[in-house]
Amino acid sequence: MSQRQIIQVFEQYQKSRMQFVQTVADLAARPQNIDILQNAGVMAMLRPLMLDVVPSIQQTAALALGRLADHSDDLAEAVVREDILPQLVHSLASQNRFYKKAAAFVLRAVAKHSPELSQAVVACGGVDALVLCLEEFDPGVKEAAAWALGYIARHNALLSQSVVEAGAVPLLVMCLLEPEMALKRIAASTLSDIAKHTPELAQTVVDNGAIAHLAQMILNPDAKLKRQVFSALSQISKHSVSLAEMVIEAEIFPAAVSCLKDPDEYVRKNVTTLMREVVKHTPELSQVIVNCGGLAAVIDYLGDCRGNLRLPGIMMLGYVAAHSENLAMAVILSKGVPQLALCLSEEHEHHIQAATVWSIGQIGHHTPEHAKAVATSNLLSKLLELYMAASSSEDLQAKSKKALKSILQKCTYLPGLEPLLYDVPSNILKHVVCQFSKVLPHDSKARRLFVTSGGLKKVQEIQAEPGSALQEHINAINSCFPEEIVRYYSPGYSEVLLERLEKYQPA
Repeated sequence: MSQRQIIQVFEQYQKSRMQFVQTVADLAARPQNIDILQNAGVMAMLRPLMLDVVPSIQQTAALALGRLADHSDDLAEAVVREDILPQLVHSLASQNRFYKKAAAFVLRAVAKHSPELSQAVVACGGVDALVLCLEEFDPGVKEAAAWALGYIARHNALLSQSVVEAGAVPLLVMCLLEPEMALKRIAASTLSDIAKHTPELAQTVVDNGAIAHLAQMILNPDAKLKRQVFSALSQISKHSVSLAEMVIEAEIFPAAVSCLKDPDEYVRKNVTTLMREVVKHTPELSQVIVNCGGLAAVIDYLGDCRGNLRLPGIMMLGYVAAHSENLAMAVILSKGVPQLALCLSEEHEHHIQAATVWSIGQIGHHTPEHAKAVATSNLLSKLLELYMAASSSEDLQAKSKKALKSILQKCTYLPGLEPLLYDVPSNILKHVVCQFSKVLPHDSKARRLFVTSGGLKKVQEIQAEPGSALQEHINAINSCFPEEIVRYYSPGYSEVLLERLEKYQPA
């Protein structure tokens, strides 16, 4: 065999290897092919090609593995079982940028499925190798590494801590300054995934100067970047008063409020989430958001969106109102109660209804004036309906009951209370009757209306245990009226009158 023929054999072998990995990579891109490839034992075939002498074959083999692992946790576990990860991590330090991107993709595809698979990436030195990639010149390599680190960090605090200890945070903050938009997005997203678990991890992100750089990007025209920026600021703010204050001190408000008019619905949702995480801590932080127009803007936002997008705004109103009478009144004056009533009627997911009910309770439980604002929006009957409905979740029933009781204990607006005299369980009825017993002794007009509307008649029909709190409240109401009027409206009184009429002998 001539030298030329030998060379041709080697070239043919190389071409066949290249064709094989390229075909597998293409097939792996389509979900319907995955099971066939797995059953054919493709993992074991790809493994030696990861060490191929031809760099393009190594890269394509890595790409194929990444696509397979990305598809399911079973295939990701197969990558771990085949002992491919140590090979990948070892090669990351020495190979070219194309291979590094492909290898980082494999690590990300494995890590994304579960904490256990992420731990396998950590155990084989994957995090340290990925952090080294953040120092590369090529932005594509940095992006791939940051993305993989984000998938590792998002699972739990322990994995997030391993990313921090490998020195990723300062490099991720530096990535925020890079000109490439995709890299900025992924860096912000990964910082958000690190910060979300504990105050200590969030503090590490803050200590590396992340807030100032994130704050500079809130008005960036790129919607996907803004989503990640507001997400990261929310995850930092949620942990403590001091972290929320640091975000406020970066002067992102009132500029952030204008983003509630952003065309991108997830930018709007994440801004609202940020406000929710800030206001929940203290009355002072709530007041900052109210003063910069955040309250009115969130109420408008609730009118423009549906479903889970409403959830952070609904809760934000509840957190603001919970702090004090004045803040709850600010929610009322900003027309927050009718908007929450609308949310309650339009949304049918129990967790959204439960959040809305909770917020209504936070607004209405302060004073009679607050309770009246809730009652005039016809919300007491709605709360009762949700509490009584067999189809309501346990959480929704519990929150509806708690909100209803707390509002009833303050409510002195009798037209709002009267419908609750009918078809109500005794544990709610006693609170309703109690409120009538407080108001009627001091209001002659209310006493007259109570008689003409049928309220007094209904109270006489209530079957109360002798000596119970409910019976005491009924006695207190009856003492507000002449004895003959109480008797007239008592059950069976008409029969007594008829009996007297039959026995009556005219003179």
